[in-house]
Amino acid sequence: MARPPSRYPTELELQVLKILWRDGESSVMNVRDALAEDQGRDIARTSVVTTLNIMADKRLVHRSQQGRAYLFTAAVTQREVSQGMLGDLLDRVFDGSAEALLLNLLDSEHVGDEEHQALRRLINRQRRGGPK
Repeated sequence: MARPPSRYPTELELQVLKILWRDGESSVMNVRDALAEDQGRDIARTSVVTTLNIMADKRLVHRSQQGRAYLFTAAVTQREVSQGMLGDLLDRVFDGSAEALLLNLLDSEHVGDEEHQALRRLINRQRRGGPK
């Protein structure tokens, strides 16, 4: 039985979105070239077309025709995607506990001393109602 499609972008779709957020409206070849340059992914043009068409069906990108070519733009913002994926992670892994998520993050090897201090400042600023 096939897995139902995710509401969130796959790894490749997320890479494509990052390119579109950075570069704006792009052709298939521009996306393909950026994937090769940014990610070291030498991916076939047909695979990029298929991925972009799936993303259009998922409403992650807008597709418009210009002559014989199609141009693509992101239909979702980086904030929308990151908050949706973070909310999904929070619900599925941490049973909705932001405290558990934050403690897990702070205990991970991915956060160094400087980031610990920066996170502490951000949390304190947020608690005081300051700018994010």
